[in-house]
Amino acid sequence: MRDIEQAPEEGEDIQPLSKTKRKEAMHALQDIGKELVRLPANKLEKLDLPEELRRAVEDCRRFTKHEAIRRQLQYIGRLMRGVDEEPIARQLAAWRGESDEEKALLHRIERWRDRLIENDEAVTLFLNEYPQTDTTQLRQLIRNARFEAANNKPPKASRAIFRLVREVVEGA
Repeated sequence: MRDIEQAPEEGEDIQPLSKTKRKEAMHALQDIGKELVRLPANKLEKLDLPEELRRAVEDCRRFTKHEAIRRQLQYIGRLMRGVDEEPIARQLAAWRGESDEEKALLHRIERWRDRLIENDEAVTLFLNEYPQTDTTQLRQLIRNARFEAANNKPPKASRAIFRLVREVVEGA
């Protein structure tokens, strides 16, 4: 079935979207709007949203009554109809870790963390690739992670290494 925006072929009838399909599309936009409302302020700022939509999302955050929130989400859904929602949905999926690129990045960071803990040569390789890294902090975290692993303690330092590597890799 053709989208409404595509031009019909010669001799082809235009099939309008059914009411059910239109409602599904509107609910999908409202769901994206609901996710925008739940985003932290720093992530919301990173999205390229029209000013009116950004203001509506911020207003919705202030509301406490269920009915007011429901109406505001409907309004956000209406505003979303005039916006290309694809880049927004793609960025939200990346933040949820659902995009293939985000998964690949997380796997790469995990591999770096594991290699850093396992041998000292990986530290040199990592520092050569990412010279902006705080060397002292990284080496201290690696020592702590090795100590925790040897003594069957919770992997607190390992998680800290993951966070540090993630900051460095994403900042590069």
